[in-house]
Amino acid sequence: MKSCKHTADIRDVTPSALGCEECLKTGSAWVHLRLCRTCGHVGCCDSSPNLHATKHFHNTGHPIIEGYDPPEGWGWCYVDQIAVDLSGRTTRQRGPIPRYV
Repeated sequence: MKSCKHTADIRDVTPSALGCEECLKTGSAWVHLRLCRTCGHVGCCDSSPNLHATKHFHNTGHPIIEGYDPPEGWGWCYVDQIAVDLSGRTTRQRGPIPRYV
């Protein structure tokens, strides 16, 4: 069974924005949000046109994201390509998230 070597790196973070940080700046739409559990960057999922969460991983190497709209209790490690259980460690939203798409 495959395991994630990066769960020890999960941090309690403050979300960077009330929606995908880059999409809010450009007026783009997103489908779902992902939260970086290293720095708090909020990006859009891979079903969104701009894939900002994955781009953030490629730019920073921060391995684990959290399903964030609403906090869903699961995470994903880009490095190990495995789901991570975040139940009991979800991140609270800073306020209402605007809906797009």
